[in-house]
Amino acid sequence: MAGRVSGKVALVTGGASGIGRGCAEKLAAEGAFVVVTDIQDALGEEVVAGILKSGGKAEYRHQDVTDEDGWAEIVDGIKARHGRLDFLVNNAGIGIGGSILEMTLANWRRQTAINLDGVFLGTKHSIPLMRASGQGGSIVNISSVAGLKGSANLAGYCATKGGVRLFTKAVAMECANARDGIRVNSVHPGLIETPIWTTVGEAVNPGANAPPDLDAMSAMAVPLGVKGWPEDIANGVLWLCSDESRYVTGQELVIDGGLTVR
Repeated sequence: MAGRVSGKVALVTGGASGIGRGCAEKLAAEGAFVVVTDIQDALGEEVVAGILKSGGKAEYRHQDVTDEDGWAEIVDGIKARHGRLDFLVNNAGIGIGGSILEMTLANWRRQTAINLDGVFLGTKHSIPLMRASGQGGSIVNISSVAGLKGSANLAGYCATKGGVRLFTKAVAMECANARDGIRVNSVHPGLIETPIWTTVGEAVNPGANAPPDLDAMSAMAVPLGVKGWPEDIANGVLWLCSDESRYVTGQELVIDGGLTVR
């Protein structure tokens, strides 16, 4: 089925690589105009160039998701250029691993600022424009299986992703009470092949000098026996943005090959 989000406008943060890139490409392939934001400008422009080459519609904007003034500028720009915003994918995030005894307060705050404050700011500034259209919208917050269960040496990361999970539920109920037609859900990826493993690798594989072997990890820990790819997450995000999920809000979509089944 093609054109599942035709005529819609989507904003994807952290869209220059990994899951964000997969989401941007998937939404564009299904007809949305995608605003890709990131701090990795060269990679972001590359993503947009690829979407345009494939016949999709997209533009790139530099954005630090921890900057509230920057959020206002991004959303105002979307309003000026497109007149509407239908989907927000709060994807931008980082992973800082290590023992809680060794984590610096600066790193704790940096991770919280990007992973949690960024989601808050995006949601706060996007809802008014979504409401203005009178047609509702969909906010998808990218959490993690680390937001569902604890993991050794990832306490800070788990805290931020768990925060995203409950923040999502609270805002979903606020929008439902307002009867504004905006649905808010979280997505919880498992072992997915993305660049984040270059920074959290030491936490899950202490003493190693290279990122962990996701194929080996998945064979051991994932019931399906294989790792996931950004496209697997993007498929779920597309569904949450489309009318096919019109009756879904405040929920957790876990895409992890069965990793957290209990």
